[in-house]
Amino acid sequence: MDWTDIMSRSESSFWGLLGLRLLSADSQRVEIGLTANQSHLNSMGIVHGGVLSSMMDQAMGMLVTAVKGGQEGVTTHLNINYLSPMSAGELIVTAYPLHETYRTMTLRAEVCNSEGILGCISTGTFRLPKDKGKAVTDRG
Repeated sequence: MDWTDIMSRSESSFWGLLGLRLLSADSQRVEIGLTANQSHLNSMGIVHGGVLSSMMDQAMGMLVTAVKGGQEGVTTHLNINYLSPMSAGELIVTAYPLHETYRTMTLRAEVCNSEGILGCISTGTFRLPKDKGKAVTDRG
């Protein structure tokens, strides 16, 4: 899949604000990197949970796009378990598919630091929006 168009739009969005980098993507796995700096930390000096959850949400959303041939989905459920505090430095999020139907996907993601320490895990469910050309009465 060619990510050029999506990545060019992403640079001026939340993706760009966070400083995310696409490392690899195919239909079995997406990896995204982030160099966490002072602006990503909370008042305790660790990476803010919102940054970590956003990384996992973004990676799973990109995996939906890869699996569904470029069609983008929206998050309908996100469950997160924070396991170890993450410090400034290199972080990698990896997303994997778990279950797929015609219009939904369930995935899992994890964030590790450069030492391989697992910081958090998540599962998420994504839904593909209906085709814009379908009639409003079509509820399927």
